[in-house]
Amino acid sequence: MEKPDAPSCLRNREPILGVLRDHFADRRNVLEIGSGTGQHAIFFAAALSHLNWQTSEQRENLPGIRAWLDETALPNTPTPLELNVMGAWPTQRYDAIFSANTLHIMSWAEVERVFARLPDVMTGDAMLIAYGPFNYGGRFTSESNAAFDAWLKQSGMHQGIRDFEAVDALAVTAGLTLIEDRAMPSNNRCLVWKRGTSRQAASA
Repeated sequence: MEKPDAPSCLRNREPILGVLRDHFADRRNVLEIGSGTGQHAIFFAAALSHLNWQTSEQRENLPGIRAWLDETALPNTPTPLELNVMGAWPTQRYDAIFSANTLHIMSWAEVERVFARLPDVMTGDAMLIAYGPFNYGGRFTSESNAAFDAWLKQSGMHQGIRDFEAVDALAVTAGLTLIEDRAMPSNNRCLVWKRGTSRQAASA
């Protein structure tokens, strides 16, 4: 089959890789939630060969991911998992979770579901990295993000750029502590949380 292509992946993969190098250096098993085309997975798995990179997506997107994985044939990219966040989740635990450009596509109920289920798939010291645009204090960080949010809502009213504070509150309830909020190109962010770390220790 013709492999799906997401041009945004080529633009953002290098900056994201920098964050992964910093925070996933001592990790071993990554669950990527919402792998999209699979292009991020093959790039990061090739660059970070110490990681076992587990892709996951809804059923209709799995053939495209398999096409990319089959072409590259990396030893650290197992068969993608079918994952609808409102349905059944994996039974394995991972010491790293990664998700890019998903929280503004999901409904808020789905975002809540993700964070509610994370403790079931995370080891005691697992890390979570989420990439994408976020609002702060209920405000857009740029005119381009405001325009993007309007475009998202035209595509589906359940979509929209999420408020950082609301997402972080879900993370805290899931037992996660924010350890970095890194600015990324094109008015995006990489949010990094860790499980089993107190907020005081993270800010020390």
